[in-house]
Amino acid sequence: MQVGSPSHALIPPFTSLSLSPTSATMLHASLSSLHCSSASPSPSPPRLSSPSLYPSSPSSARPTCLRSRHVLSFSVPAKTHLRAKSKSMVNCLAGEPLKVMISGAPASGKGTQCELIVKKFGLVHISTGDLLRAEVSAGTEIGNKAKEFMNAGKLVPDEIVTAMVTARLSLPDAQEKGWLLDGYPRSYAQAQSLEERKIRPDIYIVLEVPDEILIDRCVGRRLDPLTGKIYHIKNFPPETEEIKARLVTRPDDTEEKVKSRLEIYKQNAQAILSTYLSVMNKIDGNRPKDVVFGEVDSLLSRVQKDKAKTTKLGNPVSGISLPSNQATKKEGKWRGIPTRLNNIPHSREIRTYFYDDVLQATQRAIYDGKTRLKVEINIPELNPEMDVYRIGTLTELVRVIALSFADDGKRVKVCVQGSMGEGALAGMPLQLAGTRKILEFMDWGDDGALGTFIQIGSIGAKEVDEQDDIFILVAPQNAVGNCIIDDLRGMTESAGMRPVILINPRLKDLPGSSGIMQTMGRDKRLEYAASFENCYFFRLLYYAGTQYPIMGALRMSYPYPYQLYKRVDQPSRKEEYILLSTFDGRPSIDEVNDAFLGKPRNQVKNTSGIWGFLSSILQ
Repeated sequence: MQVGSPSHALIPPFTSLSLSPTSATMLHASLSSLHCSSASPSPSPPRLSSPSLYPSSPSSARPTCLRSRHVLSFSVPAKTHLRAKSKSMVNCLAGEPLKVMISGAPASGKGTQCELIVKKFGLVHISTGDLLRAEVSAGTEIGNKAKEFMNAGKLVPDEIVTAMVTARLSLPDAQEKGWLLDGYPRSYAQAQSLEERKIRPDIYIVLEVPDEILIDRCVGRRLDPLTGKIYHIKNFPPETEEIKARLVTRPDDTEEKVKSRLEIYKQNAQAILSTYLSVMNKIDGNRPKDVVFGEVDSLLSRVQKDKAKTTKLGNPVSGISLPSNQATKKEGKWRGIPTRLNNIPHSREIRTYFYDDVLQATQRAIYDGKTRLKVEINIPELNPEMDVYRIGTLTELVRVIALSFADDGKRVKVCVQGSMGEGALAGMPLQLAGTRKILEFMDWGDDGALGTFIQIGSIGAKEVDEQDDIFILVAPQNAVGNCIIDDLRGMTESAGMRPVILINPRLKDLPGSSGIMQTMGRDKRLEYAASFENCYFFRLLYYAGTQYPIMGALRMSYPYPYQLYKRVDQPSRKEEYILLSTFDGRPSIDEVNDAFLGKPRNQVKNTSGIWGFLSSILQ
């Protein structure tokens, strides 16, 4: 049986299918309604929709914890605190159920761990293979459709499989007890389809076992055709000579086929890695099953504890509720990019614009359950590479975000990294020098926000307190000879499911003595740094090697696509930004160049010439 992502030619034209009684309740509605939920303004092919796993609950009023403040430092008036007047939150049942995905190569012990997880946590175990077999066995319309593809040796279309999975997740037992999704999704398209339906796990467990061990486990397996029981000639031999005599080798347990299956698994796992990187936990599966489950048990128990805490705070995923007027804010009301961004210092209106833009995107992302976020905004006053960089603008941005969440009753910890290294290597990046003192002496209003709802701390696991709801990290970055990522990783692990927001992080490797920083664990550091998802991105584009004039801008505000703008001069010394193109992901330098030159996206790319922008602008 194969489940995967076929070409569009394999997808049959149908709008509704009958199911077996076990899943018919929800799936008919799932397949009979077509819709597109893409955030991109351009139309995309319709997808099969399904009922939401978590229907909207009535909102309830929430008392405002912090009232009007007079915030005047750094020449920014009080109105830059874009706090909503009305507060609402999603009501949740006490003790939100666990939502778990588990992945592992053939013979990784995934089936055994699933049994133990179900026994300990009472989750509903959902396997696409079991779902398909049940439909085929029952002879339902969807089962017959799937059978046609399987008999032809083709992959079952994503629409069929995703609709079945969605329907099963929507049933009362999965919603009440929680679910364990086994071996699905297997492709990027399947993962994105679940994301569009707001189906996202609390934790994604990956069992890792060396290839040679997996091959030995598979090749050594034997099947008892009489009982269906699986044995292993070394690890789990049959109880009697009689049973041993009748054992057979399964057709797909030859070394050649096992290696092929392993390669397919690796490709699938890599395809969905970016979707679940922020909730992924890798576990060494090459140990006794009880030892492996001990680690799985610890992880799930910690997630369960975090969910119990955050459920009391508002949002069932992140614990952060979004003011109702922000939850319904439409990107269509966005008023465009402000002009004269090279005029320094920036005007009060320009700073207010960007504070508002960043705040709205951050609130939307957290409301959607995102917990590992980063904001990258590179206007001149926030660009440390320019001599007009102003630490006051950075701290004002942090203050606006922190006060907004504090107004919603959240306890916010604003974190600035301290001195790193020892002896001659001790110190901190110049960009952050004095930042903590500035934050401590800033005007946080007349209601005592600082010290109650807002705390100033450093970066590290020891800085995470039980009462903290959300963490804002101010420009975390590596310094020459020192790496902040280990402290950052320890902090995010201690934070659990609580949101962590990086404001203008700079986590690229820097040279160390003897090149140590570049060679030891570099891949792991880069993988961790990439686990934070952009909720906001804004960068001005210039000619290569210059910072004047501004040629355009690249902007992304969650959950909308990346937008590329070209700056155009107008009469009377005026200017405007015209939208050139949109991208689902951050565009490459070549794609930016081609958009400015008017080339189609599939044309051969060339970065040479006057449009060869700074290579760093999109990295």
